[in-house]
Amino acid sequence: MTAPPDRIELEVCVDSAEGFAAARRPGVDRIELCSALGLGGVTPSPGLLKTAASFFSLSDRPRVFVMIRPRPGDFVYSEADLAAAEADLAAAWEAGAEGAVLGASRPDGSLDLAALARLKRAAGPLELTLHRAFDLTPDPLAALEQAADLGFARILTSGGAATALQGADLLARLVRAAGERIQIMPGGGVTPETARTLLFKTGARALHGSFSAPPRKGVLGEPGLRVTSPQILDRMLAALRRRAAEEASA
Repeated sequence: MTAPPDRIELEVCVDSAEGFAAARRPGVDRIELCSALGLGGVTPSPGLLKTAASFFSLSDRPRVFVMIRPRPGDFVYSEADLAAAEADLAAAWEAGAEGAVLGASRPDGSLDLAALARLKRAAGPLELTLHRAFDLTPDPLAALEQAADLGFARILTSGGAATALQGADLLARLVRAAGERIQIMPGGGVTPETARTLLFKTGARALHGSFSAPPRKGVLGEPGLRVTSPQILDRMLAALRRRAAEEASA
């Protein structure tokens, strides 16, 4: 569930075939596959899922986790939303994905435990990550216990702040409270320049980000496309290797 002491995991989120190709490189542990990262990420299109599925049978590749988010906006889901999410989970499973990233909230921001239990059942054997709906919870430590009890493998969180570095104090508390039961994976504004400090301050063993180049110009008022940059990703992987070497020599 968690990385060994000498290993720091890296997860890369992508929302295009180009981004997926850039993220398929040695040192990347997981790819979070979604659409419309400019809107916070939603369930990937059937075409993008099919593109990714063509690589699922290859060995020595990152594991692929599929974002299950039926629409942009909040995480307070209707019956129709949940039915769509269940269908998306079935599609991800049938395509050969190894995990899913999902979350659901009540109007007060707390986790919707009934909805999450329902989606957990629909996920079958897929390994689950609780996404940043966690950052809306009024009591993060209680939400951590709920996520662990539901069987989530990890929590993606910025520590309730705009960036993971700003939320480092809470992230450190979450890492200590989680122990070996569930992985705390900082995400939100993670860069090669902030990775070392973030790992040192939090004790986390995994990081998440898109590591993308400046966005291309959008059209019709839409946000520009951000695509994972091989150069930025290589710098991130080098930063993780340096941090692992520092730990080994300490």
